[in-house]
Amino acid sequence: MHNRRGSAADTPSQKQGQRVKLSARVGDGPTRLAALPWWRDAVIYQVYVRSFLDSTGDGIGDLAGVRAGLPYLKKLGVDGIWLSPFYPSPQRDHGYDVADYCDVDPVFGDLAEFALLVDDAHRLGVKVLLDIVPNHCSSEHPWFTEALAAGPGSAARARFHFAEGRGREGEEPPNNWHAMFGGPAWSRVTEADGSPGQWYLHMFTPDQPDLNWRNPVTGAYFERALRFWLDRGVDGFRIDVAAGLFKHPDLPDSPDPEADARTRDSVNPLAWNQPEVHEVWRHWRSVCEEYTARDGRERLLVGEVSVPTAREHARYVRPDELHQAFFFDLLSAPWDADAFRKVISEAMQDIAGTGSTVTWVLNNHDQVRTVTRYGELGAEKSGLGASRARAAALLMLALPGGAYIYQGEELGLPEVIDLPDDVLTDPIFRRTGSRARIRDGCRVPLPWSGHASPFGFTSGAEGAKPWLPQPGWFAEHATDRALADTRSFWHLYRDGLQLRAGLPQLGEGTLRWLESRPGVLAFVRSDGLVCAVNFTTSPVPAPVPGAPLLSSGPCPPGVLPGSTAAWWISDRTAP
Repeated sequence: MHNRRGSAADTPSQKQGQRVKLSARVGDGPTRLAALPWWRDAVIYQVYVRSFLDSTGDGIGDLAGVRAGLPYLKKLGVDGIWLSPFYPSPQRDHGYDVADYCDVDPVFGDLAEFALLVDDAHRLGVKVLLDIVPNHCSSEHPWFTEALAAGPGSAARARFHFAEGRGREGEEPPNNWHAMFGGPAWSRVTEADGSPGQWYLHMFTPDQPDLNWRNPVTGAYFERALRFWLDRGVDGFRIDVAAGLFKHPDLPDSPDPEADARTRDSVNPLAWNQPEVHEVWRHWRSVCEEYTARDGRERLLVGEVSVPTAREHARYVRPDELHQAFFFDLLSAPWDADAFRKVISEAMQDIAGTGSTVTWVLNNHDQVRTVTRYGELGAEKSGLGASRARAAALLMLALPGGAYIYQGEELGLPEVIDLPDDVLTDPIFRRTGSRARIRDGCRVPLPWSGHASPFGFTSGAEGAKPWLPQPGWFAEHATDRALADTRSFWHLYRDGLQLRAGLPQLGEGTLRWLESRPGVLAFVRSDGLVCAVNFTTSPVPAPVPGAPLLSSGPCPPGVLPGSTAAWWISDRTAP
């Protein structure tokens, strides 16, 4: 349960790309107030389209389902939505293998339905971001099928990374790189005459050939795609694998070829984070600013940037590059006060120092959900993971900058860890045969209502099945039950979002750490807004006397229970 004192303002309106809310910045001098571009402290809700809401009865979520869910998201209080890829695709990696960047896959709807979705979202004051995938495309993209037919040395193959193999007969891959999803990063093609031919690079799966961004036709192609969707009213883009695109021009062997597969992250320095990528983001930023200059509506670029340090991360959000980049260090931090303080401090020093704001995230479609991730083995029934997830949510919403919420996070959904092998769809499982780090468990379709699957997810006839099976215990997390229970995750998120939207101390700005006991984090935002999190399981004295404004669980005056976060507004703070 959570406690709440007082009332919160409605989500503020937006005008010409700026928040009407005035945000206080904390510095050495007096507090100053300034109107801000909407994205700097926006809270965006990630919609995994195929698992959000199905309007057709085929068991797969779609754009009409997203449109039907907009009032729910407006009531929650988010500023915008990010839609997972819905482009035409063979769906071998659920849309991250794109066959056409300028259309809608029929399984999700069509361009007319997309236009209705954008119109309805904007009518409600909700921004719309699209997921764009520039590092690779589908092996069924017309460019790749043309490349296969055209043969070695062709202009069509120059759009990708084709190379001759090593060994006497070219039977070995051109280098030793391994794909992130398992196995070699190269596949050999059969040429038109039936002979074994060249190899092509794919840092994920053979169904996702990497594009060659050293070829100028690639950049021109994606600029056309950006403009296609900007002309249809979108408010920006989430960029998949934003530290990718360019590979080392010589494609040399890696000293640790299996690093990407071992960590399931962009670790190989020869394949990721090449310096040339920054010119792409400068150009994309200029395209967005061109549209902003026409109508005053700021468009947002947010990158999926996985790099070794906060300092390198900061290079992607310089004033002429991406507006935001997900700061994954918070997501990957263990439940530990010192670990959280370290990553927050580094982000505030290195990223906020660029003039951008930090973009916080705790969950997404690739990671184990926090309720499960923060739990402890053998303690599943204790509720410890849920208490920690609630506390982490309040912490994230109190931090300066923007935040992203993954669908179902607001319902307190745990990971579904016992899906049968025969229903798993993640290409990681298909490539490796291992269930380690597979992503189906966080992608199970949402429960909306009722006591049995499909829990209102699909409007199909009786017996209609969601594309991934929902466990019976999803009933405990169904949206209708969450809205009716003021102690639910949903009400905690809604109350936090309303306070964040209405209080000038939250959102944009800085923070100051307070003295605290071991295992406790406490910081103050402008004008005495204090957030404290108790990472231990034992109660400690609260940093502020009196009842909290909002807490993630029961929080008596003067006490901060274990695995709990709380907010206070006070003219003074305890040492």
